[in-house]
Amino acid sequence: MQHTPSIARLGDDALLIRFANTISWEVGTRVRAAAAGIRAMEIESVTDVVPAYTTIAVYFDSARITLDSIVDTIASVVNTNASVVADSSAIVEIPVRYDGPDLDDVAERTGLTVRDVIARHSSRTYRAYMSGFVPGFAYLGDLDPLLIVARRSVPRLRVPAGSVAIAAAQTAVYPFETPGGWHLIGSTTLRMFDVARNPPALIRAGDTVRFIPTDA
Repeated sequence: MQHTPSIARLGDDALLIRFANTISWEVGTRVRAAAAGIRAMEIESVTDVVPAYTTIAVYFDSARITLDSIVDTIASVVNTNASVVADSSAIVEIPVRYDGPDLDDVAERTGLTVRDVIARHSSRTYRAYMSGFVPGFAYLGDLDPLLIVARRSVPRLRVPAGSVAIAAAQTAVYPFETPGGWHLIGSTTLRMFDVARNPPALIRAGDTVRFIPTDA
């Protein structure tokens, strides 16, 4: 059952459209469709459209348009077209060297062998629910239930670019060297974000992803 989206003010120059309170692929599909529809309207006073798991933030120039006008303008897209989206049918394959510093710890926490951790992580096809944190960081689900572990209690100050990590029911690849609290189980040499590439992000919301074990 689809719920009617709610719209609320988000500061002086933005609004937040909420489609649900629970994360699911179906909700994410509605979010991506509505975001694409709003972008396609090319409203001059709208400065950015940012989809997340269950919400869309719409940023606008309040000196040029009111909140009520924005709501009236996007209402038909949010309420009518939010169930249709052209998600990517291609599978993004990421070669992974399973050599992460947390691999042994994850095996111990889950009661699995290292070989089992690798097999379970690499045997699934993941879906990109959203992008965030830094450019090119895609939140991928759903992780094998036996691999679910809480985030590290003490985040690292520096996580190398290309690190393949897991936390809760998700997995991801760090595009840049950043702080991070996820468990590092491997690495890839692929560049997840490159401004010289079109599009710059290797993985975008709606894509499907496979991790391929490699010794290289």
